[in-house]
Amino acid sequence: MKRLLYDKLSQWKNSPKRLPLILRGARQVGKTYLLKAFGETEFEEMHYLDFERDREQLAQVFESSLSPQRLLNDLSFVVRTRIDPGKALLVFDEIQNCPRALTSLKYFAEELPNLAICAAGSLLGTSLSTESFPVGKVTFLDLYPMNFEEFLLNTADELEYQALQTVFEPNVASKIVHQKLWEHLKRYYVTGGMPSVVLTYLRSADTGIETFNEVRDVQRQLLDTYMRDFNKHAGKVNAAHIGMVFEDIPRQISSVLDGSIQRYRFKDVVPGKRRFADLQGPIHWLVKAGLTHIVYPCSKPELPLKAFTKSNMFSLRLLDVGLLGCILDLSPSTILLEDYGQTKGFFAENFVACEWLASGERDLYSWSHGESEIEFLRIIENHVIPVEVKSGLRTRAQSLRQYIQKYSPPLAVKITANPFNTGDSRILNIPLYAAGMNWRRAIKQITQLMD
Repeated sequence: MKRLLYDKLSQWKNSPKRLPLILRGARQVGKTYLLKAFGETEFEEMHYLDFERDREQLAQVFESSLSPQRLLNDLSFVVRTRIDPGKALLVFDEIQNCPRALTSLKYFAEELPNLAICAAGSLLGTSLSTESFPVGKVTFLDLYPMNFEEFLLNTADELEYQALQTVFEPNVASKIVHQKLWEHLKRYYVTGGMPSVVLTYLRSADTGIETFNEVRDVQRQLLDTYMRDFNKHAGKVNAAHIGMVFEDIPRQISSVLDGSIQRYRFKDVVPGKRRFADLQGPIHWLVKAGLTHIVYPCSKPELPLKAFTKSNMFSLRLLDVGLLGCILDLSPSTILLEDYGQTKGFFAENFVACEWLASGERDLYSWSHGESEIEFLRIIENHVIPVEVKSGLRTRAQSLRQYIQKYSPPLAVKITANPFNTGDSRILNIPLYAAGMNWRRAIKQITQLMD
């Protein structure tokens, strides 16, 4: 399947100062598939090494000298053909299972820079190692579940995909285009962006309810895989706590229903644990594994936003909106008919968070003051822009109006079920399905507004 990150891999390949690349991401988001497809298409040779499947054999290769030439000679025996540094891409998959292989990237960068190496890791940072990390000697890219644009790219026809690309163009958007994209968004809400789930949807001859029931089965299998990963990589006691925190995320997200979305509730997650210090480890593990994302509320919408946050005050979002629906046991038909009440609100917020991260946002922030809350803050042209998320057509946003009165931002954004429109010169309406697109297409006037 086509992934938008492919272009960034191509840029990395052609960079005159190319360093070994580490592709990070949660398990099952498509790292292996992407690197293999990239290597087979863009290089004369592609050699794949799996540090999970062949852990013992590969550990022997790296246990002594980390001389790149010696390693290359030994790895040639492993793959049973001589590796040509000027022609090959070397893929180190699940590299976190061999810390010395991670360290070796430093020496490959220094002594064998013409060899292209891509490493993939899904649990990097979740465990401690005595080996040194190759700081400054590697490049990082992050892969997330397929966003809505990638979903369209792989499942819709070219006309529909191009409609999303031009959704911000003046006089292009229409009711029929909006409705078509909205129907695709509802399907994406069911499937989410996990590649194996999207592939199940794609292989079906139709998009009837049976197909979406098959989608749910695959999602349940993925969630079971994650639970097994906890036991495998975190130890028995930690795994139990991590599992409880993971399964509790939907309850935490749904606390928006009683107005307390901005703060994680530590009570009743793990028996006997009531404080941030008690759950900091499991939450940190899930974040490092890419299974959940943190949103920090800011007391002041001023730069730098991080200066106005507290480490023990945050909310969590799940890595994929399809998995969220599965954990909540929302039937596909309920989502397709938009018959899930107030739940739609935090569903939409989780979707927007995932779209932003997949499009390159590094950190997520919100704002709260008294009973007023803004779902997200976004930095554009060194200005803090409030972003209100509404799941439906009704877009009355009292908190947004209060924010505007208090801080007078040059621009405010509402992400809703309505088509794109500029409306009020200070408030831009962006349809939910375009939340992850390049907003600068939508706000060509932004420079004038902010000057």
